[in-house]
Amino acid sequence: MLNIAALFITVTALFSWFNYRFIRLPATIGVMVIALVMSLALIALDHLGFTLVTDLTEQWLGSINFNALLMDGMLSFLLFAGALHVDINKLKRYRYSIGFLASVGVVVSTLAIGSAAWWLFATFSIHVPYLYCLVFGALISPTDPIAVLGIMQNAGAPEDMETKIVGESLFNDGVAVVVFTLLAAAATSGAQLTATHSLILFAEEAGGGLLLGFVMGYIAYQMMKSIDQYQVEVLISLALVLGGYALATWIEVSGPIAMVIAGLFIGNRGREHAMSDNTRRYVDGFWELIDEILNAVLFVLIGLELLLIPFEWGYLMVAAPLVVIILAVRLTTIGLPLMAMRHWVDYRRGTTRVLTWGGLRGGISVALALGLPDSDYREPIVMITYIIVLFSILVQGLTIGKLVAHVVPGGDRSSDTTKHH
Repeated sequence: MLNIAALFITVTALFSWFNYRFIRLPATIGVMVIALVMSLALIALDHLGFTLVTDLTEQWLGSINFNALLMDGMLSFLLFAGALHVDINKLKRYRYSIGFLASVGVVVSTLAIGSAAWWLFATFSIHVPYLYCLVFGALISPTDPIAVLGIMQNAGAPEDMETKIVGESLFNDGVAVVVFTLLAAAATSGAQLTATHSLILFAEEAGGGLLLGFVMGYIAYQMMKSIDQYQVEVLISLALVLGGYALATWIEVSGPIAMVIAGLFIGNRGREHAMSDNTRRYVDGFWELIDEILNAVLFVLIGLELLLIPFEWGYLMVAAPLVVIILAVRLTTIGLPLMAMRHWVDYRRGTTRVLTWGGLRGGISVALALGLPDSDYREPIVMITYIIVLFSILVQGLTIGKLVAHVVPGGDRSSDTTKHH
């Protein structure tokens, strides 16, 4: 395992250096592009009869459980690091729209995308039961905070737009994981899924995660407040993430939601009342480095996963219209609520377009798809998820900056807004 980790970090470092030195794409997208090109080259060599490198790479990648690596390892660090730098006062200003998009929006999106996928699968003679299509709808519905955070900052999005899309991404990730877990359990067990039982389980996981995150964050805050020693305070924040996520898994509540709440607590109240300037500098520097390193590793892994995912052209015929449907569903779930709330909350002109196009799908969707147990329906779901994620990161991620520049002339990053959606 240590050798695999060492090799993977080395590959990520080389790809990051090559991107910075020659390609100059945004860091995460750049390393993913290099990994994709490398994967395609290895596949081409395999077709020409040179299978040694491909076999070694597949054995190396095949030994990595992508779902466990992301969901049980990297995700807690990435969500905490992302939430740590979100201003909760700005988040409160848009709490109703963010809350709607991260809850009702995820459920509506799951139903709409799942139903569209079921129809498309049937149209192209790919048999996938409706419940599995809803599982696909749940795993592809959330915007990925890991993909969104860095790309929106690099795009130069105004603070109000960035706050809305980052806030939504942090919370809808946790909600979507809970919805996915409920649907996947019903699909694989064949048990009947009732609305009452689902709501109870959802409340237990989501509510429990929220409460655990607050309690753990408060305990860590009190410990930090009682001392002024940056080494110990950095260690406390690290223990909060590792121990808090492990505890959430053990008591079966939402770890992602717990990490977001804990990150918001430490990043706001903890930063203001429990940390000296010196401690703030070290805590911020530590978590920024963790965030950058794990993001690079994750996107390299996404690019290399192409070697392990079986491809069929028929899946592309389903994925292409689904990309359009997913964007249309997101436009609807964003546009209608913003129109309804425009009399109470100010929104900058172009917000709907930026939030729609900036709603990137990323590693979490791939990890959830790869985490499905083996069945006749797993392969099409995994392949179509992968195609949609690639489109989202490469096309939407590389063009969101141009859209932001178009809707916000002059690069105005202030929080001034107008009543336009």
